[in-house]
Amino acid sequence: MFSDPAANLAKFGLIDGQKVVDLGAGSGFYSIEAAKKVGSSGRVYAVDVQKNLLERLRSNASTQGVRNIEVVWGNAEKIGGTKLREAIADRVIASNVLFQIEKPDDFCLEIKRILKPGGKVMIIDWSEVSPLSPKQLVPAMKAQMLFEKNGFKLVDSFGAGDHHYGLVFTRT
Repeated sequence: MFSDPAANLAKFGLIDGQKVVDLGAGSGFYSIEAAKKVGSSGRVYAVDVQKNLLERLRSNASTQGVRNIEVVWGNAEKIGGTKLREAIADRVIASNVLFQIEKPDDFCLEIKRILKPGGKVMIIDWSEVSPLSPKQLVPAMKAQMLFEKNGFKLVDSFGAGDHHYGLVFTRT
């Protein structure tokens, strides 16, 4: 099975009223599922550098009647680049973006900046065993080391479909 946002988010403990940031939101598969889980009193900030994907996400959310997503044109590889205030998020999602990041330490530090102390980040990325994975990828162990050196603690790891791994960290 390919990576399933609903199944992966079930492992993330989203609850009604939380604020979630989806970094590299793309077409919004995770944003829309997260928005459903946090309910009308919660909010999802869908951040991407590609405006056309954000417009598609906005349209898809509207079609599905999801109204608690705010699209944000921003750059998660730059500290302050998401344009979100410090400690705004209870949870951060980064799906299929880590392998594309050129400044991984700055990416981690931006997550740390926007995440509340004790908040969690879920990384979903390409597995080394997948024949579909891109040439450049970040193996789970390397991702773990990257986040741990930047002030996060691993709290869960799981298979996120046949082609992806999942890691959940808490901000220390």
